[in-house]
Amino acid sequence: MDLVFILGSLMMMNNSIKINGVKTTAFNSKEEFLDFINDKKNILIAINAEKILKEDERLKNIINQNIGYPDGVGAVMALKKKGLNAIKIPGSEFWLDIINKYQNKKSFYLIGTTTEVIENTVKKLNLEYPNINILGYQNGFINEEQKIELKEKLQNLKPDVVFVAQGTPRQEFLMDELIKIHPALYMGLGGSFDIYGGDKKRAPKIFLDLHCEWLYRLLKEPTRITRQLSLIKFLYKLIFNKFKK
Repeated sequence: MDLVFILGSLMMMNNSIKINGVKTTAFNSKEEFLDFINDKKNILIAINAEKILKEDERLKNIINQNIGYPDGVGAVMALKKKGLNAIKIPGSEFWLDIINKYQNKKSFYLIGTTTEVIENTVKKLNLEYPNINILGYQNGFINEEQKIELKEKLQNLKPDVVFVAQGTPRQEFLMDELIKIHPALYMGLGGSFDIYGGDKKRAPKIFLDLHCEWLYRLLKEPTRITRQLSLIKFLYKLIFNKFKK
C-alpha cells in the first residue's frame, strides 16, 4: 500500500472527533476529501446540527463506522470549536464533484426519489458527463421484495459508487444493508436528485454565502419550523459545552 495514502489516512483519523457521540471528520478542501475517498468502501454521511442532536443509536453506529463529513454550518462550528480546521462540504454539490473526478475511472448506480426525477437525473448526467458509466438506476420507493432484487443487481453489476437519495435515516439504514452485500463507496443524498433534476431549487447564492440556506428552506417550507428550532438547541449545547463526547 502506498505510504502517502497510509499517512493521509492516519492524518484524517486525527481530524475525526465525536460530537454528541457522532463521529465527524474535518476536511480542509473538497479536493482533500475527494483524494481521501478514492479507494474507500464506506458510506459517506452528511453531518449537520439535526443529525448531531438526533438520539438514534442505530444511526449513530452507522455514522461512526463510516465517514461523516460536515455538510452543515453547525457541524463546521463544532469542529472548529474543537480546534480542527474544517470547511462546509454540501453533499448536494459533492456527489457531482465525485462524478466529475472519477467519471472515467469508476462506475455508478443511482437509487432514489420518483421514477420521473431519477430518469431526468440520469438523462442530465449523461449529457453533462459524456464519459460517465451508469450501470443502473431505480426510484427510491423500495419494498422488501424489491430490496432483495436490488441486492442481487448490485452483486452482479458491481458498481464502484452507489448514490442513495431517500432522506435520513431511511437512506442510511438501506446503505448499511447494501454495503454488507456489495462493498463499494456509498453516499446518501437526501433531496439532491430533486434539485439536480430541476424538481426543487437550491437556495440563491446570497443565502449560501451567508450560511443561511436553512433560512431559505424555512421561507419556502414554513412547516420546517420545528426542525429549524433544533438549531437553537444545538447552539446552546455548543456554546455551553453540553454535548457528550
